[in-house]
Amino acid sequence: MTDLEEAAPPARILRVGRPPNPWAWPRWEIAGEDGTFGNRWDDARSTYRVLYGSSQLEACFVETLARFRPDPHVLAGLVRIRGDEAAEAPGLLPRSWLTGRVIGEAAVRGRFCEIGAPGSLAHLHRALAAVLVRHRLRELDGAAIRLTAPRRFTQEISSYVYAQSDVRGRPRFAGIAYRSRFGDRFENWAIFERPAARPVIRRLATRRIDPAQPELRAALRLLGLRLGA
Repeated sequence: MTDLEEAAPPARILRVGRPPNPWAWPRWEIAGEDGTFGNRWDDARSTYRVLYGSSQLEACFVETLARFRPDPHVLAGLVRIRGDEAAEAPGLLPRSWLTGRVIGEAAVRGRFCEIGAPGSLAHLHRALAAVLVRHRLRELDGAAIRLTAPRRFTQEISSYVYAQSDVRGRPRFAGIAYRSRFGDRFENWAIFERPAARPVIRRLATRRIDPAQPELRAALRLLGLRLGA
């Protein structure tokens, strides 16, 4: 059987999170009824937490701001009422969102499973055949791992990758490397929590978000959003 492919993280990974420490693990008390935080690579078994970062700052903003995009049902209704120009109506990002977030930079140790690589997809297709059947998927391909639903499917992949060990019995992967569903040029990193191991995250810097930041402006344009007054 083909093996899971590996990827090395860049010298720095970026994350948009809450101050004072954007790299703090989410509190278990805020997990949902299913024991996860509702994210793509969370643990299906609720035994570890996951932090999400990106190689590009624009990707951080795109991933975190996507929920503010105009609802397509609302846009479709506006088009019927007001014509095609209504499709250009942007959603609104409250300026208060910026004051409640900061940009974090960190160096991350370890190897990551490159989940969308051909070898990884082929390996998982065989190793997780029962999971595919349970979720009514005929094959595991690049489209399947980008599905927004069912979240449980990618979360079960995360649990499988987390459990992999090297020849010495040590955890093999620090997390999962994956491409964004918003475009292949955005490179994202899901970092596993391993309480018994040496920390893999070393914080480098934290800074406030500048409303005029080019990466923020680019993300707003991409998502069809505008910043509130």
